[in-house]
Amino acid sequence: MFYLSLFWDYFKNYAKTKLTYRADFWIEVLADLSFQAVNLVFILIVFQHTPTLGGWSEAEVVFVYGFFMVPYGIFGTFFNLWNFSDRYITKGEMDRILTRPAHNWFQVTLENMDPPSLIGSLAGIVIMASCWVQLGLPLEFWDIPVMLLLVVGAVLVYGGLYTALTAIAFYSDAPTGILPLMYNIQNYGRYPINIYNKIIRFMLTWLIPFAFVGVIPASYFLGDHGDGLAQLALLTPVMGIVFMTLGMLVWNHGVKRYRGAGS
Repeated sequence: MFYLSLFWDYFKNYAKTKLTYRADFWIEVLADLSFQAVNLVFILIVFQHTPTLGGWSEAEVVFVYGFFMVPYGIFGTFFNLWNFSDRYITKGEMDRILTRPAHNWFQVTLENMDPPSLIGSLAGIVIMASCWVQLGLPLEFWDIPVMLLLVVGAVLVYGGLYTALTAIAFYSDAPTGILPLMYNIQNYGRYPINIYNKIIRFMLTWLIPFAFVGVIPASYFLGDHGDGLAQLALLTPVMGIVFMTLGMLVWNHGVKRYRGAGS
């Protein structure tokens, strides 16, 4: 209950700030939607030149992209840690965080939450619903709970990876370029994984498992394409728990190494 009340207090503070500058809020929403629209248009352009992509139809690939947008929007809302190194390490704001009773990771994520990113998740749901009808997929009563479970697992995969990568700042005072690199790699998870060579497929599935935030969980609803992805879909929550646990271990160990901003 303490953390729920803390979340609500942070959210109210965010809302008060954005109500003061409402234009900034809507510009941020528009920018996010425009970015997602460009990615969707790129997929549609690809299918102007080929009827299938690795055996996947246009509607199936767009469905995967719609699923990809849902956990990504939630991740962008609650794991907005892009400026962590500069703000909390270089400028010393981590000192302030560590004087408070709540867990430091929870405070950092709440201070940087970005609710407009949820608009992308809503757009992803609309895209999936449209493709669901177009593909004539059956809707069983268990599909919604399974969808929620897979989304949570995908968010945890995101959260664990980026928590661990953000924690690198505790080990090195110099900002690194690994987060932008990882941001670009994650986009590979929204395409059929069988279009890549074996090394990239292995990396995206088991080492940097961005396939578990898009194409693999989406395959549960689209069925098997001869690549075995549908059988891996229910591993998404497991992968999420594993990588979130690893991310928190790296973070907590990094916090123990933190010695303050100094002079």
